[in-house]
Amino acid sequence: MKRDFNEWLGKFKYSISDYGYYVDFEKVYRNLDNIKIELNILNSLIGSKNIEQDFKNIIVKYPETLECIPILLAVRASEIYIKDEINEYLFKFNKIVYAVEDYIRFMRESGLFELLEHHIINNLYDYVLGVEVGLDSNGRKNRGGHLMENLVESYIKKAGYEKGLNYFKEMYLSDIEEKWNVDLSAMSGNNVSSKRFDFVIKTDNQIYVIETNFYGGSGGGSKLNETARSYKMLAEESKLVEGVTFIWITDGTSWKSARRNLEETFNTLDTIYNINDLDNDILLSLK
Repeated sequence: MKRDFNEWLGKFKYSISDYGYYVDFEKVYRNLDNIKIELNILNSLIGSKNIEQDFKNIIVKYPETLECIPILLAVRASEIYIKDEINEYLFKFNKIVYAVEDYIRFMRESGLFELLEHHIINNLYDYVLGVEVGLDSNGRKNRGGHLMENLVESYIKKAGYEKGLNYFKEMYLSDIEEKWNVDLSAMSGNNVSSKRFDFVIKTDNQIYVIETNFYGGSGGGSKLNETARSYKMLAEESKLVEGVTFIWITDGTSWKSARRNLEETFNTLDTIYNINDLDNDILLSLK
């Protein structure tokens, strides 16, 4: 029975975000625990009337407190490059590489002394908690990719496949060739590609190589068009390899902005599925 593209696309989901998608608070708390003693020492600078001398005393007696400075500027690194009107600096915060006065100037010019001595904040632990939450939000893209992978993996398990026995995660073409003695050069640009598939399912009759992605929200444009074209090519290449079937599991309402190229792939690839297909146990049909 021929599937209707518009009906299929109409069942795409806006989001698959779970509660942990927005902020990984466990990671945030771990990062804070690593520096909470040093932050509490630096707390003594809040409201200081002689902040430069107090800062100097602290880093001389407790040099490890320097390691906290980059995160106060929302920088997750131990080095910060600075170029002023005269000199260039590569400040290191895991050890003192310049005169203490240079670090004092860094604190003054970066605005950190003003933040502290004017009592704009009350507690560095709470301040860095906010910084860490903000930085962690940058990881949503990676978490989004893992959300789809985790979701698809749950359906693979539901279909009765067992990891390491008849389904495998993140396998390169070369690994597939070696494990099952198949020639996938038609899918690898004659062995010049290091293509890796999200999942591989091995049945008695077939090797299913699976790619997954999710593009939620709206918009997407050229990236989605290129994704659709590349998977259309991969679908065509896979037809040249006996005993191997390519499956693409994708979803997300951003595809509506790139529907034409997705429809071309849909018309070429019988094994393109969405989450609704997984809900309807499409993986049980694999032979």
